[in-house]
Amino acid sequence: MSAEWETVESGPADADRTVLLIPGGLNAARSYAELMAQPALCGVRLVAVTLPGHAGAPPPEDFSIETCARLAADLAASLGCDAVVGFSLGATVALEMAASGAFCGPVVLLGISLSPRDEPAFLRALNRLSVVLGSLPWAVMLKLIGLAAKQARVSADRRVQLLADFRRNDPRVMRQVFRGYLEYLGRYDAPAARLCDAGVPAWVVHAEKGDGALTGQERRTLEACPRTTVVTIPGTSFFIPNDEPERVASLLIDALGHAAGNKDRQKSR
Repeated sequence: MSAEWETVESGPADADRTVLLIPGGLNAARSYAELMAQPALCGVRLVAVTLPGHAGAPPPEDFSIETCARLAADLAASLGCDAVVGFSLGATVALEMAASGAFCGPVVLLGISLSPRDEPAFLRALNRLSVVLGSLPWAVMLKLIGLAAKQARVSADRRVQLLADFRRNDPRVMRQVFRGYLEYLGRYDAPAARLCDAGVPAWVVHAEKGDGALTGQERRTLEACPRTTVVTIPGTSFFIPNDEPERVASLLIDALGHAAGNKDRQKSR
């Protein structure tokens, strides 16, 4: 199976470093506009994608995170990506890319949930309600997300764009997207250890309050992992790439430094 990706690019086409940016659930590629505009990344080729089935993109045949990760890994390989950044559900896709061995470079995981307990109870409740009510609960969720988007610390024009992208989502498709997502979150007994065992440099980033979370055990496992850096952003942020683009750019520069070091070590062998 292949995917026709909707993409937005910035930076030199012949740049030495290329990064794949995977947005959060229901977001479009242009949700990374604030990060892509950061001066620190002007020499990096950044390729943002819209996930299949999100923000009006054609839905996939298979909504599993594993399938999406394979498709994204194929795209990363074709682009020659050195690192991957993912936000929220997109971070889950990036995690699976690394944990499955499909992508071996650094990953920056923004607002990621590793298990069902990391997600708010209402998301799990909506998933259960949809068994009886079909897509109706997701239509309600779409309206709530639109309200939340108004809190993003972006310009008025950018807020209009973000809201327009959210409104392109189909509740019937959302039902399948989040079913696959929640099934994946419940698939592994020790997801934090699985990330550590992937053997790739990883940055796990959350705001003190906002999208995604970690259980106490997950945090302890990640903090003890020599390849994982846990970053907590002060305050509240539900849209980390939009609210904290400078901070994310700095972390991405660190990740690319690790990627360059790996290339140098491989060349010296």
